[in-house]
Amino acid sequence: MVGIKNLRGRRFVTAVAATLTAGLAGTAFAVNASSTPQHTDTAGRHAKPTIVLEHGAFADASSWNGVITRLRADGYPVVAAANPLRSPSGDATALRSLLDHIKGPKILVGHSYGGSVISQAATGNHDIKALVYVAAFLPAPGETALGLTNKYPGSTLPDALDPVPYKNADGTTGTDLYIQQDKFRHQFAADVPRDQAALAAAGQRPIAQAALEEKATTAAWKTIPSWDIVTTQDLNIPAAAQRFMAQRAHAHTTEIAASHSVAVSHPGLVTNVIEKAAHATTR
Repeated sequence: MVGIKNLRGRRFVTAVAATLTAGLAGTAFAVNASSTPQHTDTAGRHAKPTIVLEHGAFADASSWNGVITRLRADGYPVVAAANPLRSPSGDATALRSLLDHIKGPKILVGHSYGGSVISQAATGNHDIKALVYVAAFLPAPGETALGLTNKYPGSTLPDALDPVPYKNADGTTGTDLYIQQDKFRHQFAADVPRDQAALAAAGQRPIAQAALEEKATTAAWKTIPSWDIVTTQDLNIPAAAQRFMAQRAHAHTTEIAASHSVAVSHPGLVTNVIEKAAHATTR
């Protein structure tokens, strides 16, 4: 009786294995069949460029969610990078690694401090067809984000900051900057729904103070076509400073009465500008 039970068990296992093997083979065929036309389309001459989004300080990649949804609906491949927010040079190195991994033409988009990062990361990269700045810094070599912020009056950011000292594993120290949560919506996202702004305040990513004081070394906007969204109700980067940088870069400029969080409050407009840049430079 024991032998019969074992035999029946082995037959059952064999039958299950055969069924699973057939099922997996069918699944593999389905995956390969569905991926083939996608690969062909991507390799075709009409393939759309990849949109790479770089967030700025006091935010994270989720701040692009509304833009990502719209770009994907319009057929664009999208990657929202994770910005370390440690230094323009170091963050640009991290972004270049991602850009090197993504094949084909790309449109590089930077919000706020992310503009400083893309201005360095895109230098010399011929796959970057356009730069899109969203309420962002466009520093020239030798300039800092802090210096550009203070070039014109209007920023109320210093009084809203919450500095937090930190220590690195090697013993070096620094200061991380947050926005005080009870001041976040007014300072950063005045036109974003209150509940949504509260979530963003709780999940904000801090920036190292030294990053805002580091001098830019290159300016990709000098050689790559640029688009710029200027936010006229911005309390982080004054509209006058944004206009100065956009005009100097000869950027295609769109102005909107919006807060610094324009990608959250007006994702349709931001998407439209990105797609205009993509169409103009990759057709």
